[in-house]
Amino acid sequence: MKRLPNIFLLLFLFSFLGFKSDKYIQKKHIGKVISDFSLLNVDGRVVSLKNYPNAKGFIVVFTCNHCPFAKLYPERLNSLSEKYSALDIPLLAINSMDTAVYDEESFALMREKANQDKFTFPYLYDADQVVGKNFNADHTPHAFIIWKSNNQWLVKYAGAIDDNGEHPELAKSFIEISLKELLENKEPSNPETNSFGCRIYYRK
Repeated sequence: MKRLPNIFLLLFLFSFLGFKSDKYIQKKHIGKVISDFSLLNVDGRVVSLKNYPNAKGFIVVFTCNHCPFAKLYPERLNSLSEKYSALDIPLLAINSMDTAVYDEESFALMREKANQDKFTFPYLYDADQVVGKNFNADHTPHAFIIWKSNNQWLVKYAGAIDDNGEHPELAKSFIEISLKELLENKEPSNPETNSFGCRIYYRK
């Protein structure tokens, strides 16, 4: 296995590839209504939110195959999926990367990655990038929690999965803190955070 890049190198790289410092967070996501969507999963089935009639909410993570920072998270995503699916909060991973820009983001290679990393959750192909635009996702990984309210899906959290990509054992999970609060009928106390990742380039 190749050694992961030093975290300081990652910090330098992602300052150009999608990191947003505190002064650039614009709270542009919270409260946004998310429309249902239908996307092809790596198992060949089409997945939409309506496939989960008992869902209280969803963890939605925009990720991809090639991004060094996204490669740090498969085990953590599997753990989140297993824990929260049992609480009717499924995890959906979505790849909105432009295959014209990144050859590594083909559907065939998505299948390979899902098998290699033993994904326990759907890995969905946003070929026309409509879903990424709907969420205003701008890099990978970019995590969201959407929650059912008056038969609508509203964004309640957006940003980083946690605060330590390199050392999961030291990480504070923003996703889990927000879900705990939502399950207690509270609004997340830290609803939008900044995060590292590779930029999603959208076609016009």
